[in-house]
Amino acid sequence: MTKAFCIAFVMTFFSLVDVPVFWPILLCYWIVLFVLTMRRQIAHMIKYKYIPLNIGKQYTGKKASTSGSSLCGD
Repeated sequence: MTKAFCIAFVMTFFSLVDVPVFWPILLCYWIVLFVLTMRRQIAHMIKYKYIPLNIGKQYTGKKASTSGSSLCGD
């Protein structure tokens, strides 16, 4: 990894390897990579009905009572 980083860093000083990139192609490439790498995680979230951006999510778990409880278990 260090060798690859050093080679890439040195290559930034030479205009021969300065290849122009059309930004819409780069954006499409990034989206494809994101979808391919996140497909399994997204399928897992859909399977367990996890909605990460649902602002009005209702929680139905038990409320923790603070009276009489102790952290040490006395």
